[in-house]
Amino acid sequence: MHGSRWVDVARAANLLGADGQPRATIFAEMSALAQATGAVNLGQGFPDVDGPESVARVAADAIAAGVDQYPPGSGIPELRQAIVAHQARRYGIGLDPDTEVLVTAGATEALAATVLALAGPGDEVLTLEPFYDAYAAVVALAGATHTTAPLRATPDGFRLDEQALVAAFTPRTRLVVVNTPHNPTGAVLTRAELELVARLAREHDALVVTDEVYEHLTLAGPDGTRPAHVPVATLPGMAERTLTISSAGKTFSFTGWKIGWISGPAALVAAVRTVKQFLTYVNGAPFQPAVAFALSDEGVAAWVDELAASLARRRDLLSDGLRTAGFTVAAAHGTYFVLADAAPLGYDDGATLCRDLPRLCGVVGVPVSAFTRPGSSADEALRSWVRFTFVKRDEVLAEAVDRLARLGS
Repeated sequence: MHGSRWVDVARAANLLGADGQPRATIFAEMSALAQATGAVNLGQGFPDVDGPESVARVAADAIAAGVDQYPPGSGIPELRQAIVAHQARRYGIGLDPDTEVLVTAGATEALAATVLALAGPGDEVLTLEPFYDAYAAVVALAGATHTTAPLRATPDGFRLDEQALVAAFTPRTRLVVVNTPHNPTGAVLTRAELELVARLAREHDALVVTDEVYEHLTLAGPDGTRPAHVPVATLPGMAERTLTISSAGKTFSFTGWKIGWISGPAALVAAVRTVKQFLTYVNGAPFQPAVAFALSDEGVAAWVDELAASLARRRDLLSDGLRTAGFTVAAAHGTYFVLADAAPLGYDDGATLCRDLPRLCGVVGVPVSAFTRPGSSADEALRSWVRFTFVKRDEVLAEAVDRLARLGS
């Protein structure tokens, strides 16, 4: 690919600034601002505590035993079998570990390899909006067209705009990327919402790619009930046209291990494997047996349930603090994140507020505009919104809430 083509791709993904130079991400900018000012960093969503010690010990033992060479291209058999068992146990999904499962360098590589394998010039890749920022980049790299359907703020959090979704499908829609539980909104799509996606995908002969990295992190509401995570592959007629992506990073708080996986029909997984082998080839040899253990161990499953309960409590702590500070806060039913509207504070631009927050109260967030397409309806509707993460220790969140109170005063 000639240099000019790379520039075109980067521009399409909004990766270049007006001067043609690589654009620093808002995440890097906000993290640097937090470090420079001593602000509490609620911008980047990574845990500040370790995952289960028992899982880390398996990885350490693997390193000590010399598990340090290339693993098999599809992932070690133990991990592929653990993924198959997990999908069967949790969701009743049957898979062949040899042909229908592929281990990847995190969920992001799985997504990139999928889009590169299955979409190209002339195809449309439809995502919900706002969207995880890597989606736009990989669609641009594939030479496909990125289209979106908005999620709308409601009294019950963000919900699918059904009319907009219907309108977003076209004869060129090749892939539909569905992220639930959803980053950045914290929405957990309902069965009815996903059935609409499935019906439209079947009608337009589109494939569905599901990003389920937060599948175990649905969060209880005021009545103590956790919303159900519904994999699209479990819906009627969808197993044969759905690729399911997940990873160990969010579930087990080992985000740096970068062990993800994709599962689905053998022919589609083979197409993804064809691309994946020329990306990272393989990765994480000593971490793969640890993740296999994590997916299978009852004690680790209990740890994950405790994590979800803790996250629900921490979400409530931060959400209450944001409301006291003057934000309008959307209900979050899953993930690490909550969205808050800064318009009541007199800010119609979330990016401006994020750059002012360290000076105003010593806290950092990320504008939701980092997750939207410039000029889209969602971009306009969410311009004043900010994403904050609550996957931090209680004392860190308590300090952030105390600082945010300065805004309310």
